Amino acid sequence: MSAGARFSTELNADVPLARPGEFRPLRLKHLNIVPPVVLAPMAGVTNYPFRALCRQYGAGLYVSEMITARGFLMGNALTALLASSQPGESPRSIQVYGSDPKDLGLMVERLVAEGVDHVDINFGCPVRKVTSHGGGSAIPVKPRLVARLVRAMVRSAKHVPVTIKMRKGIDDELSTYLEAGKVAQEEGASAVGLHARTAAQLYAGEADWDAIADLKSHLAIPVLGNGDIWEAFDALRMMRATGCDAVIVGRGCLGRPWLFRELSDVFSGREPAPPPRLGEIAAIMLDHGERMVEFFGPRMGILQMRKWTSWYTKGFRGSAALRAKMMEIESLADLRALVAGLDGEEAFPLHALRAHRGKGTRVQKVSLPEGYREARDDDTPPRGPHLESEIAAWEAALNSG
Repeated sequence: MSAGARFSTELNADVPLARPGEFRPLRLKHLNIVPPVVLAPMAGVTNYPFRALCRQYGAGLYVSEMITARGFLMGNALTALLASSQPGESPRSIQVYGSDPKDLGLMVERLVAEGVDHVDINFGCPVRKVTSHGGGSAIPVKPRLVARLVRAMVRSAKHVPVTIKMRKGIDDELSTYLEAGKVAQEEGASAVGLHARTAAQLYAGEADWDAIADLKSHLAIPVLGNGDIWEAFDALRMMRATGCDAVIVGRGCLGRPWLFRELSDVFSGREPAPPPRLGEIAAIMLDHGERMVEFFGPRMGILQMRKWTSWYTKGFRGSAALRAKMMEIESLADLRALVAGLDGEEAFPLHALRAHRGKGTRVQKVSLPEGYREARDDDTPPRGPHLESEIAAWEAALNSG
């Protein structure tokens, strides 16, 4: 690659950088998000260590992984840890999960009292354990239930903005995003985020950016687009194609926290520098590992770090064999020993820019409670975990990464 040449795939080779004034900040009540970039809440991923690491590279809004209302209210230890923050995290953003308006109202009231600056609710989780109980991406099937949940949160949040994040619908036969978006707006939501895939798609195929544009055309509140932001230039293309007010970045930043620096650059009209070489990436990975151990403790921190080593090294020469060894690390010392043998000068491989990290490419038949599709006017909250043992199992399933 010649000096000064753009480091991008052919898809983004000619995408113009942002012009002065082309994109406005994302306004969520008192919050002014510049650039209009949001780190997607991802279970097992967007814990405090990763949020803090991403924040070092660029501005934006960095949302926690999904925090269950029952676990939070009952003082479950893992839930409390995942919901925690440290001084300097501002704005502090929490995504909550719940299907009972009373639980959500009380949870949001407590979060606001703790100083949380933004609350998002998960209406998009496609995990079978969640949808089979009528939660997550199943909730928008019932607009009156959406209304009850958003209303309870908005009333408790007061000055703090409440947003929702959802998918297009259950499958190609049952689309829910337009009606759910309108209901959320009517109940006082400050913005709506749309992952432009159905629950049946999981993370397969291409995101339907036309659906984001469709939602934007029907709502007066900000619409945040989510899906297929692998390169910083993708964010510019999405906003120009859909008219959305901000982008939500998910799998594209896994093992690539510097993507937020590149996003800050393109929104400021600057050509981003090439990604770091393997030596610098190794240093970032070690830093991340140390943060994880400090936050979760030596054992849990290293176990959680194993998946990250795969994402950081994706696409490099010999990475498959290296990842096999890294998936067996038992300590930070093990990680440092493996990193010491890397070729620090190896450049980031171009083909790794759009390499899928994290979730696979399979599809599914969405599991819903019996009769759920036919009872769309019902606003009865589905039953979630209530016993301590149920909550612990629920948290383990959702936060396994």
